[in-house]
Amino acid sequence: MNFLIVTHVTHKYHENRYYGYAPYIREMNLWNANIQKVIIIAPLESKGPEKEIEIAYDHSDITFIKIPSFSFTSLKNSIKALFVIPYILMKLFGAMRRVDHIHLRCPGNIGLLGCLVQILFPKKPKTAKYAGNWDPDSKQPLSYNFQKWILGNSRISKNLKVLVYGDWPGQSKNIYPFFTASYSQKDIKALPARDYKKKVEFLFIGTLSKGKDPKYALQLVEKLRREGVEASLAIYGDGFLMDDLKRYIKENALYEYITLYGNQSMEVVKTALQKAHFLVLPSKSEGWPKVVAEAMFWGCIPIVTRVSCVPWMLGDGKRGVFLEKNPENDLKKIRVLIEKSDDLEIMAEDAADWSRQFTIESFKTAIKNLL
Repeated sequence: MNFLIVTHVTHKYHENRYYGYAPYIREMNLWNANIQKVIIIAPLESKGPEKEIEIAYDHSDITFIKIPSFSFTSLKNSIKALFVIPYILMKLFGAMRRVDHIHLRCPGNIGLLGCLVQILFPKKPKTAKYAGNWDPDSKQPLSYNFQKWILGNSRISKNLKVLVYGDWPGQSKNIYPFFTASYSQKDIKALPARDYKKKVEFLFIGTLSKGKDPKYALQLVEKLRREGVEASLAIYGDGFLMDDLKRYIKENALYEYITLYGNQSMEVVKTALQKAHFLVLPSKSEGWPKVVAEAMFWGCIPIVTRVSCVPWMLGDGKRGVFLEKNPENDLKKIRVLIEKSDDLEIMAEDAADWSRQFTIESFKTAIKNLL
């Protein structure tokens, strides 16, 4: 099978291999395990990998079609986009015509163009992974809503299976609830013992951006300390807020219990999840928050905002706690939570039982069924 991947993820070429954002590449390697020949249409940088967060595709037969990235974030970028879009559409059409299966990664600007071009191939088998928030009631950018409309319209998107996070009512017949897996069946072990009555360890894992709001997590732990709770926070990830967080930690002398680790390997993060008591993720939006599922796998209780499919993941509060983004209320919730150690052990076990349904083995089986 010739399998075409259409994605906005920026890749790098280094020593005859193509690299990209590790969580995305890990998932695509599972898809590609079923494929003879892989064709990728995506932006490509010439510079080699330098970050822990980047890994390579694991496939022996990859053809890469380089296209420019584009955006409409400024007048200059918008003018550039008008010139590059026709070129990208031409490349997409040529590639889709030659392959056996089309796989779109959405949402994103490249994914949007892919959504439009796939309409011209009604008889060709197609899948689309919508990695954003599929909640029909959520407020999202116009381009995202347009992609969702095209993908969910089975009259124009024929022979297309759309994989979304969460089980939403009133969807068209081509919408399939799906998931993402990080760990294998062989990783399933007894949960590490945790003492909730002594020092409480919190984690934040993700991009250091306004949308993920790591500063809110930091300030919650800071306030807990001021109220006499022995708590610490380890922050894993990088982004444009890194300098702001460093400055805040320095100005408020928080070095003793707030640590910035930057981007780390999957194994380092896994070890952190096995030790910590809670994951704090005050995101404004999510698709499938992979780190939440990973935390639950190890009994690290998620404290997260009620976005996208998170309420379904947490069993509406049975397997975790919802943030209101109101510091006073959230602080009170966490204080009450910490005081109920017996309830926390049950919650951690429930979280692990739910997450451990979604192993790499079950993910591979689901992909084979789709293909």
